[in-house]
Amino acid sequence: METGTAALNDIEVRYRAAGSGPAVVLVHGLGLDHTSWRRQQRELTEYRTFAYDVRGHGATTLGHADGTLRQLRDDLIAFLTEVSGPAVCVGFSLGGTVVLSAAAARPDLVTGVVAIATSSVVSRVAAEFFRRRADQARTGNLRDALREDTVAMVTNPAVDVDALVERRIAAVGDGRGFANAATAMAGLRADPLTPELANVRQPVTVIGAADDALCPRKAADILLEALPNAAYREIPACGHLMSADNPTALTEELRTALHRR
Repeated sequence: METGTAALNDIEVRYRAAGSGPAVVLVHGLGLDHTSWRRQQRELTEYRTFAYDVRGHGATTLGHADGTLRQLRDDLIAFLTEVSGPAVCVGFSLGGTVVLSAAAARPDLVTGVVAIATSSVVSRVAAEFFRRRADQARTGNLRDALREDTVAMVTNPAVDVDALVERRIAAVGDGRGFANAATAMAGLRADPLTPELANVRQPVTVIGAADDALCPRKAADILLEALPNAAYREIPACGHLMSADNPTALTEELRTALHRR
Protein backbone atom coordinates (compact mmCIF):
# COMPACT_ATOMS: atom_id res chain seq x y z
CA MET A 1 0.00 0.00 0.00
CA GLU A 2 1.10 3.55 -0.69
CA THR A 3 0.26 6.69 1.26
CA GLY A 4 -0.06 10.12 -0.23
CA THR A 5 -1.29 13.65 0.34
CA ALA A 6 -3.06 16.04 -1.99
CA ALA A 7 -3.98 19.71 -1.71
CA LEU A 8 -7.69 19.78 -2.59
CA ASN A 9 -10.00 22.76 -2.18
CA ASP A 10 -8.87 24.34 1.12
CA ILE A 11 -7.54 21.17 2.78
CA GLU A 12 -4.61 18.75 2.72
CA VAL A 13 -6.03 15.26 2.17
CA ARG A 14 -4.24 12.11 3.32
CA TYR A 15 -5.03 8.90 1.46
CA ARG A 16 -3.84 5.34 0.95
CA ALA A 17 -3.75 3.59 -2.42
CA ALA A 18 -3.42 -0.12 -3.17
CA GLY A 19 -3.79 -2.69 -5.93
CA SER A 20 -4.02 -2.21 -9.68
CA GLY A 21 -6.89 -2.13 -12.11
CA PRO A 22 -10.09 -0.05 -12.36
CA ALA A 23 -10.26 2.78 -9.83
CA VAL A 24 -12.39 2.46 -6.69
CA VAL A 25 -12.62 5.26 -4.12
CA LEU A 26 -13.59 4.34 -0.55
CA VAL A 27 -15.19 6.96 1.74
CA HIS A 28 -15.44 6.19 5.46
CA GLY A 29 -18.14 7.04 7.97
CA LEU A 30 -18.44 9.51 10.83
CA GLY A 31 -15.76 9.13 13.48
CA LEU A 32 -13.59 6.80 11.39
CA ASP A 33 -10.68 7.26 8.98
CA HIS A 34 -9.20 5.58 5.92
CA THR A 35 -7.86 2.67 8.00
CA SER A 36 -11.41 1.35 8.39
CA TRP A 37 -11.00 0.09 4.78
CA ARG A 38 -7.66 -1.64 5.41
CA ARG A 39 -8.95 -5.18 4.95
CA GLN A 40 -10.83 -4.32 1.76
CA GLN A 41 -7.74 -2.62 0.31
CA ARG A 42 -5.60 -5.60 1.25
CA GLU A 43 -7.92 -8.12 -0.40
CA LEU A 44 -9.42 -6.31 -3.40
CA THR A 45 -6.10 -6.17 -5.23
CA GLU A 46 -7.73 -6.49 -8.66
CA TYR A 47 -8.76 -2.85 -8.27
CA ARG A 48 -6.79 0.33 -7.73
CA THR A 49 -8.38 1.37 -4.46
CA PHE A 50 -8.06 4.76 -2.84
CA ALA A 51 -9.17 5.39 0.76
CA TYR A 52 -8.93 8.96 2.02
CA ASP A 53 -9.51 10.70 5.33
CA VAL A 54 -12.61 12.89 5.22
CA ARG A 55 -12.16 16.57 6.09
CA GLY A 56 -11.09 16.92 9.72
CA HIS A 57 -10.71 13.16 10.27
CA GLY A 58 -7.48 11.19 10.52
CA ALA A 59 -4.61 13.16 9.00
CA THR A 60 -6.73 15.36 6.70
CA THR A 61 -6.93 19.00 7.74
CA LEU A 62 -10.22 20.70 8.61
CA GLY A 63 -9.90 23.82 6.48
CA HIS A 64 -12.78 26.29 6.43
CA ALA A 65 -15.42 23.73 7.31
CA ASP A 66 -19.03 24.84 6.90
CA GLY A 67 -20.96 21.83 8.22
CA THR A 68 -22.59 20.94 4.89
CA LEU A 69 -22.89 17.81 2.82
CA ARG A 70 -22.20 19.94 -0.26
CA GLN A 71 -18.68 20.75 0.95
CA LEU A 72 -17.91 17.10 1.76
CA ARG A 73 -19.26 16.17 -1.67
CA ASP A 74 -17.02 18.76 -3.32
CA ASP A 75 -14.01 17.29 -1.49
CA LEU A 76 -14.76 13.90 -3.06
CA ILE A 77 -15.23 15.49 -6.49
CA ALA A 78 -11.84 17.20 -6.11
CA PHE A 79 -10.24 13.87 -5.13
CA LEU A 80 -11.73 12.20 -8.22
CA THR A 81 -10.54 15.06 -10.40
CA GLU A 82 -7.01 15.43 -9.04
CA VAL A 83 -6.02 12.01 -7.67
CA SER A 84 -7.94 8.89 -8.68
CA GLY A 85 -9.66 9.85 -11.92
CA PRO A 86 -13.23 8.63 -12.62
CA ALA A 87 -14.08 5.74 -10.30
CA VAL A 88 -16.69 3.57 -8.72
CA CYS A 89 -17.24 5.18 -5.33
CA VAL A 90 -17.98 3.18 -2.19
CA GLY A 91 -19.25 4.94 0.92
CA PHE A 92 -20.14 3.78 4.40
CA SER A 93 -22.86 5.65 6.34
CA LEU A 94 -21.84 9.34 6.13
CA GLY A 95 -19.53 8.30 3.30
CA GLY A 96 -22.39 6.74 1.38
CA THR A 97 -24.33 9.98 1.57
CA VAL A 98 -21.28 11.87 0.28
CA VAL A 99 -20.86 9.41 -2.58
CA LEU A 100 -24.51 9.57 -3.65
CA SER A 101 -24.41 13.36 -3.63
CA ALA A 102 -21.29 13.33 -5.83
CA ALA A 103 -22.87 10.77 -8.17
CA ALA A 104 -25.87 13.04 -8.69
CA ALA A 105 -23.69 16.06 -9.39
CA ARG A 106 -20.87 14.50 -11.45
CA PRO A 107 -21.83 11.32 -13.31
CA ASP A 108 -18.73 11.80 -15.45
CA LEU A 109 -16.53 11.16 -12.40
CA VAL A 110 -18.63 8.72 -10.34
CA THR A 111 -19.09 5.74 -12.64
CA GLY A 112 -20.92 3.57 -10.12
CA VAL A 113 -21.89 3.55 -6.45
CA VAL A 114 -21.88 1.14 -3.54
CA ALA A 115 -23.77 2.71 -0.62
CA ILE A 116 -23.29 0.85 2.67
CA ALA A 117 -25.59 1.52 5.67
CA THR A 118 -26.56 4.85 4.14
CA SER A 119 -29.40 7.34 4.62
CA SER A 120 -30.56 10.15 2.34
CA VAL A 121 -32.79 11.74 4.98
CA VAL A 122 -32.81 11.62 8.78
CA SER A 123 -35.63 11.75 11.29
CA ARG A 124 -36.12 14.50 13.87
CA VAL A 125 -34.70 12.21 16.54
CA ALA A 126 -31.66 11.37 14.41
CA ALA A 127 -31.04 15.04 13.61
CA GLU A 128 -31.13 15.86 17.31
CA PHE A 129 -28.71 13.00 17.96
CA PHE A 130 -26.22 14.32 15.39
CA ARG A 131 -26.49 17.87 16.76
CA ARG A 132 -25.91 16.59 20.30
CA ARG A 133 -22.85 14.64 19.21
CA ALA A 134 -21.53 17.70 17.36
CA ASP A 135 -21.86 19.77 20.54
CA GLN A 136 -20.08 17.08 22.57
CA ALA A 137 -17.26 16.96 20.04
CA ARG A 138 -16.79 20.74 20.18
CA THR A 139 -16.53 20.66 23.97
CA GLY A 140 -14.15 17.69 24.08
CA ASN A 141 -16.66 15.34 25.74
CA LEU A 142 -16.84 12.72 23.01
CA ARG A 143 -15.13 9.64 24.47
CA ASP A 144 -18.11 8.27 26.43
CA ALA A 145 -20.45 9.08 23.55
CA LEU A 146 -18.22 7.27 21.06
CA ARG A 147 -18.15 4.23 23.31
CA GLU A 148 -21.94 4.25 23.61
CA ASP A 149 -22.34 4.59 19.84
CA THR A 150 -19.73 1.93 19.05
CA VAL A 151 -21.45 -0.59 21.32
CA ALA A 152 -24.70 0.09 19.46
CA MET A 153 -22.98 -0.44 16.10
CA VAL A 154 -21.76 -4.01 16.63
CA THR A 155 -23.45 -7.31 17.44
CA ASN A 156 -20.51 -9.71 17.20
CA PRO A 157 -19.26 -10.52 20.74
CA ALA A 158 -15.78 -11.20 19.34
CA VAL A 159 -15.29 -7.52 18.43
CA ASP A 160 -12.79 -5.78 20.70
CA VAL A 161 -14.90 -2.73 21.50
CA ASP A 162 -12.17 -1.06 23.58
CA ALA A 163 -9.68 -1.21 20.72
CA LEU A 164 -12.30 -0.01 18.26
CA VAL A 165 -13.18 2.97 20.45
CA GLU A 166 -9.50 3.91 20.72
CA ARG A 167 -9.15 3.82 16.94
CA ARG A 168 -12.18 6.06 16.62
CA ILE A 169 -10.81 8.49 19.22
CA ALA A 170 -7.58 8.69 17.21
CA ALA A 171 -9.54 9.24 13.99
CA VAL A 172 -11.52 12.21 15.32
CA GLY A 173 -8.55 13.98 16.91
CA ASP A 174 -9.66 17.30 18.38
CA GLY A 175 -13.26 16.56 17.40
CA ARG A 176 -13.80 19.51 15.06
CA GLY A 177 -14.01 17.35 11.94
CA PHE A 178 -16.43 15.03 13.69
CA ALA A 179 -18.58 18.02 14.68
CA ASN A 180 -18.50 19.31 11.11
CA ALA A 181 -19.58 15.98 9.60
CA ALA A 182 -22.23 15.36 12.28
CA THR A 183 -23.68 18.80 11.52
CA ALA A 184 -23.81 17.87 7.83
CA MET A 185 -25.73 14.71 8.68
CA ALA A 186 -28.16 16.64 10.88
CA GLY A 187 -28.78 18.91 7.89
CA LEU A 188 -30.40 16.01 6.02
CA ARG A 189 -33.50 16.61 8.15
CA ALA A 190 -34.27 20.03 6.65
CA ASP A 191 -32.55 19.40 3.31
CA PRO A 192 -32.79 15.71 2.36
CA LEU A 193 -30.63 14.24 -0.36
CA THR A 194 -33.52 12.05 -1.54
CA PRO A 195 -34.83 14.36 -4.32
CA GLU A 196 -31.38 14.41 -5.96
CA LEU A 197 -31.26 10.62 -6.24
CA ALA A 198 -33.36 10.63 -9.40
CA ASN A 199 -30.28 12.11 -11.11
CA VAL A 200 -28.13 9.08 -10.20
CA ARG A 201 -28.41 7.01 -13.37
CA GLN A 202 -25.25 5.02 -12.64
CA PRO A 203 -25.65 1.50 -11.24
CA VAL A 204 -25.97 1.52 -7.44
CA THR A 205 -25.66 -1.35 -5.00
CA VAL A 206 -27.18 -0.64 -1.60
CA ILE A 207 -25.78 -2.85 1.17
CA GLY A 208 -27.59 -3.09 4.48
CA ALA A 209 -27.08 -5.04 7.69
CA ALA A 210 -29.90 -7.11 9.12
CA ASP A 211 -29.33 -5.94 12.70
CA ASP A 212 -28.43 -2.32 12.00
CA ALA A 213 -30.06 -0.26 14.78
CA LEU A 214 -28.69 3.06 13.48
CA CYS A 215 -29.63 2.75 9.80
CA PRO A 216 -32.52 0.28 9.53
CA ARG A 217 -34.02 -1.26 6.38
CA LYS A 218 -36.39 1.70 6.02
CA ALA A 219 -33.42 3.89 5.07
CA ALA A 220 -32.43 1.44 2.32
CA ASP A 221 -36.02 1.30 1.06
CA ILE A 222 -36.06 5.10 0.65
CA LEU A 223 -32.89 4.86 -1.45
CA LEU A 224 -34.21 1.99 -3.55
CA GLU A 225 -37.46 3.81 -4.29
CA ALA A 226 -35.66 7.02 -5.33
CA LEU A 227 -32.75 5.55 -7.32
CA PRO A 228 -33.45 4.61 -10.97
CA ASN A 229 -30.88 1.79 -11.17
CA ALA A 230 -30.33 0.16 -7.78
CA ALA A 231 -30.09 -3.31 -6.26
CA TYR A 232 -30.12 -4.31 -2.60
CA ARG A 233 -27.94 -6.77 -0.71
CA GLU A 234 -28.14 -7.53 3.01
CA ILE A 235 -25.57 -8.97 5.40
CA PRO A 236 -27.27 -11.18 8.01
CA ALA A 237 -26.48 -11.16 11.74
CA CYS A 238 -24.55 -7.91 11.49
CA GLY A 239 -24.79 -4.42 12.96
CA HIS A 240 -24.13 -0.98 11.51
CA LEU A 241 -20.32 -1.07 11.63
CA MET A 242 -19.97 -3.91 9.14
CA SER A 243 -16.22 -3.50 8.65
CA ALA A 244 -15.74 -4.54 12.29
CA ASP A 245 -18.79 -6.72 12.88
CA ASN A 246 -18.47 -8.97 9.81
CA PRO A 247 -15.55 -7.85 7.63
CA THR A 248 -15.46 -11.08 5.63
CA ALA A 249 -19.07 -10.74 4.50
CA LEU A 250 -18.62 -7.04 3.75
CA THR A 251 -15.56 -7.69 1.58
CA GLU A 252 -17.33 -10.42 -0.37
CA GLU A 253 -20.44 -8.30 -0.91
CA LEU A 254 -18.24 -5.45 -2.06
CA ARG A 255 -16.34 -7.70 -4.45
CA THR A 256 -19.64 -8.98 -5.88
CA ALA A 257 -20.95 -5.44 -6.33
CA LEU A 258 -17.77 -4.30 -8.06
CA HIS A 259 -17.70 -7.32 -10.37
CA ARG A 260 -21.18 -6.38 -11.61
CA ARG A 261 -19.80 -3.15 -13.11
